[in-house]
Amino acid sequence: QVHLVESGGGSVQAGGSLSLSCEASGDTDRITVMAWFRQAPGKEREYVAIITGPGDTYYADSVRGRSTISQDKAENALYLQMNSLKPEDTAMYYCAASSSRTYSVLDTRRYSFWGQGTQVTVSS
Repeated sequence: QVHLVESGGGSVQAGGSLSLSCEASGDTDRITVMAWFRQAPGKEREYVAIITGPGDTYYADSVRGRSTISQDKAENALYLQMNSLKPEDTAMYYCAASSSRTYSVLDTRRYSFWGQGTQVTVSS
């Protein structure tokens, strides 16, 4: 089992920045890829950014160029730096981890472990 705990969400005005953190514990050696997803009210959960074990990164079109995902394997930590925030970035942000290689890294079914979420609210 892998346990994930997010932190760093909050309220910010449009154009501002936020940094999210995720601390992983448990069987972290099993993790093959980690990601940030988000879910706005009434919408499906969508991926925001993904980072694989070797460090390959993927970004959703909506955040590319404004966000940076990074990891510190020694600390079992995942980060998401978000800049130039927009009201449409408002959502609950979830840290996710996968210990399998089934499904694409872009597919939510790939991820077995999820944090409880941290709210990001961007006002105009």
